[in-house]
This record gives sequence, C-alpha cells and structure tokens, in this order.
Amino acid sequence: MSIIVQIREKAKALGNKIVLPEATDERVVRAAVGIVADQLATPVLVGDEGTIRNFAKELGLSLDGVEIVDPKTYARTDAYVEKLHELRAAKGMTAEKAREVLLADVNFFGAMMVKMGDVAGMVSGSDSPTANVLRAGIQVVGTKPGIKTVSSVFLMELTQNTDTYGDILIFGDCAVIPEPTSEQLADIASEAAETAKNVAGIVPKVALMTFSTKGSAKHDSVDVVKKAGEILRERNVTFEFEEELQADAALVKAVGVKKAPNSTVAGSANVLIFPNLAAGNIGYKLVQRLANAEAYGPLIQGLGAPINDLSRGCSVDDIINLTAITSAQAGKQN
Repeated sequence: MSIIVQIREKAKALGNKIVLPEATDERVVRAAVGIVADQLATPVLVGDEGTIRNFAKELGLSLDGVEIVDPKTYARTDAYVEKLHELRAAKGMTAEKAREVLLADVNFFGAMMVKMGDVAGMVSGSDSPTANVLRAGIQVVGTKPGIKTVSSVFLMELTQNTDTYGDILIFGDCAVIPEPTSEQLADIASEAAETAKNVAGIVPKVALMTFSTKGSAKHDSVDVVKKAGEILRERNVTFEFEEELQADAALVKAVGVKKAPNSTVAGSANVLIFPNLAAGNIGYKLVQRLANAEAYGPLIQGLGAPINDLSRGCSVDDIINLTAITSAQAGKQN
C-alpha cells in the first residue's frame, strides 16, 4: 500500500478539521469538495459565505460538508483579536491593528484558528508566497517547546530498488533554511524523526550527511555536522542517529559497514538530513526525477501545530493529499 494511501486512511480515522483559508482559489474549493467526498477531514474555508457559495455554484459544486467561516461575523473573531494582540504586543501590535490583520489576511486568520484549537491544522500557499504562510505560522502558532527551528522535509516514496532502500525515505531540510547551524541541524533531525514516526509510520534511523565519513575529510562545514551530532547526544534523543556520513555510507549496507563499522545507522538510514538547503533541494529533485520517486512536501516542521505550505503551481490532488498529511501530523485532537 502506498504511503499516501496509508496517510489518507489515517486521516479518515482521525476526522480532524483542517482550514484551507484561500477560498477564492478554484483549486482550493474543488479540493474541499474532494476532501469531503473522500472523508479525509472536515475542510474549513475562510471568507464571505455568500461569495464562496456563489463561486462554488458557478463551478457546479456542492459545499455540503464544507464549513465556511467569515472573519467579519465569526463568533470567535473577538477572541482571536485579543489573542493576536497578546502575542504581538511586545512588537507594537495594538488591538486595532490585530483586528485589521485578521480581517485582511486569511493566512493569519487560519493560523489563529489553529492556535486557538478550533482546527487541527492549516494548508495554504496556493495563492500566497511561502514567506506569507510561514510568517503567519511563526508569529501566531510559534515553535514547539524546545525547538527553535522551522524547517521542512519531503516524504520520498521510492518505486525502484525498494528491497535495498525501503519504500520511504525522509529528506530534510529541502525548502526553508539555506545554511543551518549545528543547533538547527539537530532540530531538523529531531523533527524529521518525529515525522518519520507519526506521518510515515516508520522507525527513524537518522543520518546527518556531509561529504566526509568519520574523519575522511576535514572542513569547517563537516565540523558543523559533527557538532549537530554532539548536540543530539547532549539532548539524549531516543531515536537512532549517526553524524558525518556520506550518502553511500548512509544508504548502502556494504559501504556503511566498511566506512562506519560501529554504526547501527550506516547502511540502513531512512531519514537523511542534508548539510544545507542546496544539497537538500538538489538531492530530492534528483531522486524524484532520476529514480521516478514520488515527492510529498515540503512538510513544514517545528511549529507548535501543523501548518503546511503549497506550491502556487499545485494541483487539486496536491491540496487534498497535503490536507491528509496535515491531519496525520496533528494526530487526534481533544
């Protein structure tokens, strides 16, 4: 069973609410209808109800099972304004400005729905730059306790050589941090391990990769990766990991045994942490194109609750699948 089918089944069982704030985008409205049809979640659209319903009618769509929230009339808007004022007061945010932001920016309104526990997560970005989605997530939801870094991963579903590498690999960071510090690499590794367990359903074996394996090369950038491993040990993380591995040592058993004979991760890693964004972005695209792998993501990690960003070139199916993934990230809500 493919990973996305497994995730969709998990989402069905969870029955979460997920906000899709960009209700003026045809793809989002069509995705909301598809999410209801597939019973993946309860989608929540943000905007003027009459306008949204007329838009759906023009598209020949029924919004039965889709919730619509109008920030101008929603009973919780005053509470949202108060909370945003509280969160951003130190940055000069007044109550009046908080109301203005929430009524004007659907990403901030959607993020506040997540923050206040009225939905389990948010999927946005079909009609917004990534920076806008992340800004709303960081300023409203914030990061997880003990995690200072917002990063990303891709779920890579392999179609070739699965007997050697397994069906699923997790790649990070491929979309957010250009030059991560050692502490940021440690955060990315910890969050990627959580994604491996909670979303992909695999036991994480994390490789922090570089162009050196266990002292085979010396460079400042290698030291950054080695230091990330030291930080993870200081944190007493519970997942298996190994730092300073080349890609072949991380993935190929014979190479791992030769280059890192004392490692329980070398040769069997399934979570690959790249030393910088260039390597991560190039790496996932090469595997996607040359190995015909499915790449699901980027999944944003490190936030206090799941908020995920779409490509502005996304399809309806992309939105539906990312909604299922977001629900799986959230888990069961109280």
